[in-house]
Amino acid sequence: MPTMFPYDPELLAAAAATPKTTADVVAILEAIDALCVNGDGLKWFNLLYMQVTKAVEARVNEPSPADTALMNPAWIAALDVEFAGFYFRAMQSSLRSQPTPGCWQALFNRRNQTELMRIQFALAGVNAHINHDLRQALLALCVTDQTEPQHGTSNYIDFTALNTTLDGLIKESVHELHVRLLGESVPPISPLDDALAAWSVSAAREAAWDNAELLWRLRSLPPASAATLDSIDAATTVAGEALLLPVL
Repeated sequence: MPTMFPYDPELLAAAAATPKTTADVVAILEAIDALCVNGDGLKWFNLLYMQVTKAVEARVNEPSPADTALMNPAWIAALDVEFAGFYFRAMQSSLRSQPTPGCWQALFNRRNQTELMRIQFALAGVNAHINHDLRQALLALCVTDQTEPQHGTSNYIDFTALNTTLDGLIKESVHELHVRLLGESVPPISPLDDALAAWSVSAAREAAWDNAELLWRLRSLPPASAATLDSIDAATTVAGEALLLPVL
């Protein structure tokens, strides 16, 4: 796609970095945040994702005696890095005018549409990243570890242990980002509000885990696996397009 903002080449350079730790992921997100202006819709997803990643990093580094300590923090950290790579690669492919998942391209195509709300961009990014990317990140990590994704395992328990924190951050963002892209107020009640109220990151993450289990079982059936991926990708793109409709 053509350059939308003058700093897009710098965005591309930031996204091209390869993170190896959660600290690396945070550093890349901070670099992107520093580049993006308020009138860039990408800024508002990136900001929310940066907050989420810092919360995950804090849990990973939590002292082990704490009641909320993770059982396998190294696995959660590895998932965090694997997961972030999908966002960074989507940004790279879009900025290079290469094929990009439709759910991500929906956001990138509208980055400069100031009639949209900041929360719309934030949730469109969350939709793409969780509903499109997370299941693939889970599967990739499980294949690397040769560990089947299963409900009830320590990895699953750690995965769901983050839900309360993440849901809280989403709810805060719905309130704080409920303005148009440049900061103008919107009507107190809009058609988008019902969708925002119904959003649950916990439910989306549970669906991602379920899909990772399904894809694990379909590994020996490439046509069935590809069809499943295509179906989920299409649904995620439709949801992203709907989230980015202008609010009157």
